[in-house]
Amino acid sequence: MLKLTHYTRKGAVRMVDVSSKPATERTAVAHAFIRIAPAALRAIRRLRSPKGSPLEIARIAGIVAAKRTSELIPLCHPLPITHADVEALLRKNGVEITSRVTTTAPTGVEMEALTAAAVAALTVYDMTKALDRTMEITELYLLEKRGGKSGPYRRAKKRQSPDKQTR
Repeated sequence: MLKLTHYTRKGAVRMVDVSSKPATERTAVAHAFIRIAPAALRAIRRLRSPKGSPLEIARIAGIVAAKRTSELIPLCHPLPITHADVEALLRKNGVEITSRVTTTAPTGVEMEALTAAAVAALTVYDMTKALDRTMEITELYLLEKRGGKSGPYRRAKKRQSPDKQTR
């Protein structure tokens, strides 16, 4: 039977005890998409800044977010992140973000990968909101995970939407 691990039998909230689990290599990959109006996307493509493009700033913000996830999610374990990377790609109708996070620890890095993708998308929004206030952050989900007792997970592929086609 499935159970929620962050609750006791009596329904009290708790941090999961992972002290008896072995430290193994674990990786998670997450995805987010931010839909942006065509005129704003054209401006983003042309934008050059001495401090970096919005996509590069978003990439760095996502990496930092992965490392600080336990400070944002109350019952999330602080983990020694051994690798984190975020890719932000311009697409036809927005920006596609993919994060990859790895650790050697007794628990997985799904939350870190999801947080990295979400914060990278929020950073794109923040850096470009003057161009388009109608932006939408969508499709935040786990693509895959490896390592740990529950084994590998890979999200079933679905047909690519026109939004994600490269332009």
